[in-house]
Order: sequence, then C-alpha cells, then structure tokens
Amino acid sequence: MTESNALDPEDRKIVTLARSARARNGVPEGAAVRDETGRTYVAGSVELASLSLSALRTAVAMAVASGATSLEAAAVVSDAESVPAADLAAVADLGGAGTPVLLAGADGTVRLTVPAG
Repeated sequence: MTESNALDPEDRKIVTLARSARARNGVPEGAAVRDETGRTYVAGSVELASLSLSALRTAVAMAVASGATSLEAAAVVSDAESVPAADLAAVADLGGAGTPVLLAGADGTVRLTVPAG
C-alpha cells in the first residue's frame, strides 16, 4: 500500500480527483486520467439501462473525445481488489502498455499500481 502523501504530486492529484468523483456522484468507482499535456479527465462509473461503463473506461473515452493522443497515468478509486482487464486495455489503447494505473481505496490509499498492458 502507498499512502497518497508518498505519491508524486501529479499522481496524488488524479487519485484525489477520482476519489472526489466517486463521492460526489455516489457511484461505486471514480477514475481520472492524465494526458500527454498534463490535462486531466475525471469520471464516475455509468449505469444506464442501455449503457454500462466503468469509471476508467469513461475517463479514457472523455480524454479521446477531447483530443488526447496519449496518457501518462490513470487512477481508479474502488473497493475492487484489481483493475479489470477491459479497463487496462482501454488505458493501453491510448497510453501504451507501460502506462501506470493506480488502484486506490475510498480513503485514497493506493493499494496497487499496475502497467496497463
């Protein structure tokens, strides 16, 4: 486990943003990604009758829709023990296999950091 205070400031920022999205929207997951220019995209999980997206895939889609061409890092705040393969694949599609994905709990403590690919 990594206390959020021990993280690089930019990684701490995306964990904080992901945590805020989860709390603000009352959803099971919050996520944030940082693109190649340092811009961040924040999302919560989406559950509609016709559409179901994880928070991380939603954040990646927002980055793509806004013109991002690469990702530097991603963070997910969730009670899950791991990051689903489909979420990692979405990050890898835009950021490459080496893009770090941080998984944090509701308190912001990073439990796991894995490469996207």
